[in-house]
Amino acid sequence: MAINDTSAEAEQVLCRLYRNMTAAQKAQRIFSAYRMGKMLAMAGIRMNHPEASEEQIWHLWARRHLGDELYRKVYQGKDNE
Repeated sequence: MAINDTSAEAEQVLCRLYRNMTAAQKAQRIFSAYRMGKMLAMAGIRMNHPEASEEQIWHLWARRHLGDELYRKVYQGKDNE
């Protein structure tokens, strides 16, 4: 059973707002949410690797984001390990 803390009325208002958004506005919300998720993930990496440089943190994030196989294909031999 799913837990829902949003009233039916609030959900209807939210649906109406999304329905009235342009495609560009919807895309902007998606990009913004993605950036926020990336920032939170990188903050977690920083907490777990306080000695890491910003470049190392980015590569740790990229490896988690892409997965080991794709990360190796893209960044193999780039002095980032």
